[in-house]
Amino acid sequence: MRYATMKSLPAIMATLLIASCATYSGSGLEPGVARLEDVTRVMGQPAMRWQNPDNSMQLAFPHGPFGLHTYMAYLAPDGRLQRIENVMEPKAFALIRPGMTEAEVLRTLGPSYPGWTSYYKARDELVWEWRYCDDWNKVERFHVLFDRTEGTVRSTMSLLEKCGGIEDCLCAR
Repeated sequence: MRYATMKSLPAIMATLLIASCATYSGSGLEPGVARLEDVTRVMGQPAMRWQNPDNSMQLAFPHGPFGLHTYMAYLAPDGRLQRIENVMEPKAFALIRPGMTEAEVLRTLGPSYPGWTSYYKARDELVWEWRYCDDWNKVERFHVLFDRTEGTVRSTMSLLEKCGGIEDCLCAR
């Protein structure tokens, strides 16, 4: 009996893993019905939150460092969920423009993984980095390069992530 239990353990663990990922994006939350408490119960505590003057709120849920998504949940002034968006997509990256502040980039993309932040003294340049899955199912890294003295975006770029130094990494979909 003990052998049968041990033999089924991987299947049980896989089921639990899949079940825990089912709420990863908050897909079960219904806009107009779900409230802040529902969002945090399903998605966990946000890494960042912004309260707007009208009492609406934006919450950032990054799934890094090796995750490929950052979800932003937007709540109306009455506390009800308006929408959830994955901001690790080219349409969100296109919003990042030279001259934007670090705070504006955070509000658009959420926090990058701190372990991948780099500073280049010779250029006085700070670089933040995020992983995402591109339109061709390949893992890329989006970089925002800041002029550190000004604290504003200098430029951006995306680079394919390499696996083993040769082939491009594919997204698990």
